[in-house]
Amino acid sequence: LDDEFAKGLGVDSLDMLKDRLRAQSQRDYDQVARAKMKRAMLDALDKAHTFELPPTLVENEFDGIWKQLTQGMEQAKKTFADEGKAEDEVRAEYRKIAERRVRLGLVLGEIGENGKVEVTQDELRNALFEQARRFPGQERMVYEYFEKTPGAVSQLRAPIFEEKVVDY
Repeated sequence: LDDEFAKGLGVDSLDMLKDRLRAQSQRDYDQVARAKMKRAMLDALDKAHTFELPPTLVENEFDGIWKQLTQGMEQAKKTFADEGKAEDEVRAEYRKIAERRVRLGLVLGEIGENGKVEVTQDELRNALFEQARRFPGQERMVYEYFEKTPGAVSQLRAPIFEEKVVDY
């Protein structure tokens, strides 16, 4: 490894290549550490809060999860039997996931409200730009989808809000 090798990778020197690799490793580590911390925090919040959940919210969440699961299985041409489980057993597992998501959503919403956590227009705009960038050549369609689809903006807002509450 020398400067010529680094130049072959589009970097001016071996030292710059090392710096970039070190920085990328640190970003990767930070991302994994944050995900682990967030999971532990969400597990603790879930364990600490038990309350009656609004049945409609749980049903809507379950329906969304179930639809995504069954569509994925259809595309993969798999069945529950292929996975070695009964459909009822899988439904029960995913209902618990839906309940956890609703519970944590309500708890995080309350924490965010109490902490006056807000998602700014700039943050929403940046998230929209990110979505559009993921579909090169179809940016206009992405913008139109978010303009015309009720509730679509909340798909952008929710993860931003969640991350800000975690930071809070």
